[in-house]
Amino acid sequence: MATRRPPRVRGFAYTGPNRYFITICTLDRHRYFLSADLVDVLRSQLLTTAAAYRFAVLAYCFMPDHLHALLEAVSEDSDFLKCVYMFKQRSAFSFRKRQGAFLWQEGFYDRTLRNDEQTSDVVAYILANPARAGLCEDPLSYPFAGSGSHSTADLAAMIQSRP
Repeated sequence: MATRRPPRVRGFAYTGPNRYFITICTLDRHRYFLSADLVDVLRSQLLTTAAAYRFAVLAYCFMPDHLHALLEAVSEDSDFLKCVYMFKQRSAFSFRKRQGAFLWQEGFYDRTLRNDEQTSDVVAYILANPARAGLCEDPLSYPFAGSGSHSTADLAAMIQSRP
């Protein structure tokens, strides 16, 4: 069964000072993100690519078959779509060389946060995902989640402040 690429918002530039909550799924929802070695490579590519395209990675979580992340533009010319496409390209190339398989499904899901939405609520949601899925008890103990811009203490405070 063919899957359709998730649509982008027509007329929205995806540039400038915005926060984006993204979900990128593995091809056929294959459970690739079970190995620390692989996730470390992908985490590094995510953080490096985001920095190159002028984004802060406020939170990320590599679930077994998908990635959640919250990115925040740090410049007026930060280009979200170019950043995500480049991350997917770099990580897919690296994965294909290592594993001999395709990594990502086509496209990705995104949501631009509104001004009245609290960053800490979305960070807490992302980091609590493994606990909700039964992969760990304490969200901060999950080895494949974290932040490129917040300390563990900051993340703990965000999780605890969520209703």
